[in-house]
Amino acid sequence: MAITTLSFSPPLDSPQPLFLKTHNPSSLTNNNSSINTKPFSVSYTPTSSSPVHPLRLHKSHPLHFTIPSSSFHSSSSPPTSSSDTHLNNPLAGGGFLDAEKSEILTKFSYTDKINGGSLMVRVMGEEEVDITVQLLAESFAESMSVPSRFVTFLGFLVKQYVRERRAVLPHAATLVGFFKREDGKAELGGTVEISFDKQGANASPPTPISPVDCPYICNMAVKKQLRRRSIGWHLLQASEQLISQMTISRDIYLHCRMIDTVPLNMYKKAGYRVIKTDSLFTLLTFQRRKHLMCKKLPERHNLHSDMVGAHAEPAS
Repeated sequence: MAITTLSFSPPLDSPQPLFLKTHNPSSLTNNNSSINTKPFSVSYTPTSSSPVHPLRLHKSHPLHFTIPSSSFHSSSSPPTSSSDTHLNNPLAGGGFLDAEKSEILTKFSYTDKINGGSLMVRVMGEEEVDITVQLLAESFAESMSVPSRFVTFLGFLVKQYVRERRAVLPHAATLVGFFKREDGKAELGGTVEISFDKQGANASPPTPISPVDCPYICNMAVKKQLRRRSIGWHLLQASEQLISQMTISRDIYLHCRMIDTVPLNMYKKAGYRVIKTDSLFTLLTFQRRKHLMCKKLPERHNLHSDMVGAHAEPAS
């Protein structure tokens, strides 16, 4: 699968251009990262009117960074933004419905057997941020064309994005899939991000733009050494299962690059259909053209129907 944006839509196996968005630049922290071998450029454009600032990485001409040094804080000086409470206790809801959703996220677990072992998928915890960021950074390393010396810098940006997405829980969530071998050894095998509603939607979504109030799947990445074991397929199934518990909406959207035939075929097999495709003008922005795909889930008992007179009972 290929990475598209940070609302990014990474691939299971193939490369894709990257758009990184980050919220408050004053809260940047540090970590690792990765990408491919052609020159690229990074530009950072803060805006005072919005808490979300676009940070775009794309294949371009000479490498240049236009990120103001004042945007970076030392790791010893943590930010004091309103999202701190969510970072310390990311599943703490702001009301009854949020509390119910948070409980579903806390209890959610998807397990299935795969080639060579089993896969267990659940919501990413604070202690798994670093390894998830590393996996995403490695996916970017495969998806873009930049020298390896910029891998750490990219991971630094990815970590900021991941932390800020945790701040919007339970309106969005990152899932992690742990592959357990038959000998009992376990390791992170894949990750995927889900936005459940408008409050969890990315401020600068990739094109073609999907409805902001509908569930959206993106940033799926599978560890290179563990591919061809259907991990991507199970991450997709786990995402759909969680969405069916978290929202009344039946329509799920995702993006896939036109050139990424492996993930495209997987999505079609799972029931997703292409509803819109980027125009040729997208190529002028140094991006690959993408399909917007949609799937309608079957009606089933969900959180919102359970809210009338009873508590939701999330599946384990």
